[in-house]
Amino acid sequence: MQRRVGVRKPPGPPGILEPARPVRRRSMAAHHRRRRAVVILVLAALGTLGAVLLTGAGARPAERTVGLPGHGFLGRLRALAGSGAGSLTAREGPAENAAINRTLAYTPYVRVAGAQHREIALTFDDGPGPYTPQILSILERHDVPATFFEVGVLERYFYASTAAIVADGDAIGDHTEVHAPMSRLSPVAQRAQLLEEAAAIERHGARFPRLFRPPYGMWNAATLGQLRRYHMLMVLWTVDTNDYRRPGVRAIVSAALSGARPGAIILLHDAGGNRSETVAALPQIIAALRRRHFRFVTVPRLLLDNPPPRAQKISAVIGTGA
Repeated sequence: MQRRVGVRKPPGPPGILEPARPVRRRSMAAHHRRRRAVVILVLAALGTLGAVLLTGAGARPAERTVGLPGHGFLGRLRALAGSGAGSLTAREGPAENAAINRTLAYTPYVRVAGAQHREIALTFDDGPGPYTPQILSILERHDVPATFFEVGVLERYFYASTAAIVADGDAIGDHTEVHAPMSRLSPVAQRAQLLEEAAAIERHGARFPRLFRPPYGMWNAATLGQLRRYHMLMVLWTVDTNDYRRPGVRAIVSAALSGARPGAIILLHDAGGNRSETVAALPQIIAALRRRHFRFVTVPRLLLDNPPPRAQKISAVIGTGA
């Protein structure tokens, strides 16, 4: 007999069903753009230095024109700054995927990453939904990457947001097909919940998800068995803002800040109900954490930069099961 685990919030409809709204997209994720900008600045400085040296050596104008070759060191910098196969942007995906594999080698779930760098991950559950475009707009305006754990059934109504998340370079995780309490389902039903959601997001440009978050925090040994089968990592949370309860903007901001620390994973919601308070709280959370010198990253990037400790104290997370 499966033990029923605690419920973080009462089961209900996964979201408000309204037509999808267009979302203004970023051409490149913020963390990629920052890296590209650094490389471009280095490239510009080296180009200027090369021109000065050539001028000092009495080079002819035609020779100075050849000062920025398409190959060699400067050409390599150009490739890194771009978005092609050899760029930093293209290389980051496989590196993050490898970080998930390394984490899975010693733990099937994470609640917190390591503290090697002052990085933190914002995560959003239950979407996509009618408030997701507003969340994405705020993240874009503040150049903040994030991770979204999506519900498959909502893709038929809010697929435009999923396409925008993919275009932004943010991470998408599996949150089941219908926001199902996994520990109440058979292994076969759990597998269907995982795969149907994965197929739903893949139709809108996402790759098969490597990350999973259990709705209501409900999972059991069968859940871990299915995740192991599909090489997926269960991502819990370090900080629950309880924004789904609509406690007020100030309370949501306070909860996010009170538990913030290097390697933390902060739980928020972009759907599953009225998320206007979350929308209002998000800019304040971002500003306050930046004042504390935190850098925002996706969960895969967090794992890459800050390998999680082997001992994940999940008993502190409400709703975990066995």
